[in-house]
Amino acid sequence: MYERLSPYAVLATAVIAIIYAVIQFYSVKSKSEGTDKMREISAKIRKGAMAYLKRQYRTVGIFFAVMFVILFVLAFFFDGILNRCVPFAFLSGGFFSGLSGFVGMKIATYANSRTANGARESLNKGLKIAFASGSVMGLTVVGLGLLDISVWFIILNIIYPGQINTIMAAMLTFGMGASSMALFARVGGGIFTKAADVGADLVGKVEAGIPEDDPRNPACIADNVGDNVGDVAGMGADLYESYVGSVISCGALAVAAGLQFSGVIVPMLIASIGIISSIIGSFFVKTKENATQKNLLASLRKGTYISAVLSAVGSAAVIFSLIPEKKGVFGAVLSGLAAGVLIGFFTEYYTSDSYKPTKNLASSSETGSATIIIDGLSLGMMSTAVPVIIIGISVMISYYFAGGFDSFSQGLYGIGISAVGMLSTLGITLATDAYGPVADNAGGIAEMAGLEEKVRERTDALDSLGNTTAATGKGFAIGSAALTALALIVSYTDKINTLGYKLELSITNPSVLIGLFVGAMLPFLFSAFTMQAVGRAAQKIVFEVRRQFKEIKGLMEGTADADYANCVDICTRSSLKEMILPAALGIVSPIIVGLALGPNGVVGMLAGALVSGFVLAIMMANSGGSWDNAKKYIEAGNFGGKGSENHKAAVVGDTVGDPFKDTAGPSVNILIKLLSMVSIVFAAVIVALWR
Repeated sequence: MYERLSPYAVLATAVIAIIYAVIQFYSVKSKSEGTDKMREISAKIRKGAMAYLKRQYRTVGIFFAVMFVILFVLAFFFDGILNRCVPFAFLSGGFFSGLSGFVGMKIATYANSRTANGARESLNKGLKIAFASGSVMGLTVVGLGLLDISVWFIILNIIYPGQINTIMAAMLTFGMGASSMALFARVGGGIFTKAADVGADLVGKVEAGIPEDDPRNPACIADNVGDNVGDVAGMGADLYESYVGSVISCGALAVAAGLQFSGVIVPMLIASIGIISSIIGSFFVKTKENATQKNLLASLRKGTYISAVLSAVGSAAVIFSLIPEKKGVFGAVLSGLAAGVLIGFFTEYYTSDSYKPTKNLASSSETGSATIIIDGLSLGMMSTAVPVIIIGISVMISYYFAGGFDSFSQGLYGIGISAVGMLSTLGITLATDAYGPVADNAGGIAEMAGLEEKVRERTDALDSLGNTTAATGKGFAIGSAALTALALIVSYTDKINTLGYKLELSITNPSVLIGLFVGAMLPFLFSAFTMQAVGRAAQKIVFEVRRQFKEIKGLMEGTADADYANCVDICTRSSLKEMILPAALGIVSPIIVGLALGPNGVVGMLAGALVSGFVLAIMMANSGGSWDNAKKYIEAGNFGGKGSENHKAAVVGDTVGDPFKDTAGPSVNILIKLLSMVSIVFAAVIVALWR
């Protein structure tokens, strides 16, 4: 009886998360925006961000309309190819993924000036406003994610009573909508934000020698808009997809392991407990005046760790009551939680200027930009070792505790549960991540509004912390993506087997081997497309900023206003055009490989993409984060400070790292899951052609 009511408990938790997010939303909005100049700047950023999202959603809407027609035809006119709920679930997944990013961006553009104004009073007040806005994003993502999952699970149980296999097969495929939206949002937003950032830095800081966010720089508003559309809206859609994908894939593995309804509902309930734990943990985030970076990090970590402990206790209660014969699965949950915390810590170690790697990177600026680029690349490469080892150990522990040495399928269920455990506290983990762009915008507003130096010092402290939490969040997302993608590959092979096709996955099978090479190449090709896109868009911004400096008389003297709107428009048009090719690569590749090499080749492709994509994403995220914080470490007065030759070298390193950490790197983890989702959706089509 209680077991059958569980989906409604999940739905209730989703509603609680959304209600709490709404309360936080209006709590942030109730704070003062500060001076008239601060309100004016914030309004320009908000207007630019909204204009971009409206145009992006119109563009993406065309893709979703076309895909809906294709899926509708496959579902309704070809018997057995697709469940008839899939086209509609595809739309709902994309809609909620986009909505998560939209809500996050909305609150971020309201919170930026309020954070700057809070920092006028104290560091703690600025932190609390920025973190509150981040918690709106975090709880919106998990709330909408569980709402989507629970509503579809309830509907499908009504349509297919007692047919848990059919239910999970249908639910597994609707993650493709979320993945598709996430990829468009991450790639498009990433191109926008880094084109503006790189263009503004190269002309403003390096050529003109003016400070970051100086109102004389025509690209400064576009840079601040980019923080919202890329690091907030794109990230929200990204992590919505990761969250939903982990829960659904784990449920599918439960069916394969013979755990039926109880095994399917367990990951949903663990996610529900994580929401409540995140809300409780958020009350413990606060700091004191004159706090160091370590103090600020400790205040955020305190909330995260408390949430993790509460989530672990609640997960134990769920597992011991619903699947008492599989109590060892709790070990998999702990493994996932521990892996997430450890990956976060080591990402912080490699990217925060509180530790040696980034300090050493800053010191390499003494010999110019070439050495800081070389050392930044090597730091990123070196930083891949620990996360790979952590994920490897987590997989083995999860497999063992779930009974993998007795039952292969149950061991795989344990791996899926560990991914859910890692993402269970996403509500607060994402809050610490989403807070970063708000703090960055707050610093920009403080500079452009001419606030006192003390305010800028406080916002810079919050911004530097935000760089570290953002890098930590990316590492966390990449780690969970690896576990989720692994679970999805298993789900794909399971679906192929149920369709009656015998897989031959020997490494000596030419189809598998070719698939491995193609899959390993895809993240590199995808990254090349996205980074070239940033380069092309940034060039347009560089030329535009140079033009305005040259043609607008009085601009450099501060007696004339820059044309901010033109830079925003250039970034918008460039990013929407440039996002199409990388996104198409992720959607079309599995179909082409399937047609050319068959299901065996698809499995090889998915495995190759997972391995190379996981390592490449970590390397790029950590290199970029460290370059950024090395620059800020110098700006704090070390190695010559602002305006020095060391600082100019660090700015060059940072501009190289921008597309690494905010465009290509975070998009790769979506790519490796989208490849699996598309493969699963079109599995029956490929099998029918190769049977």
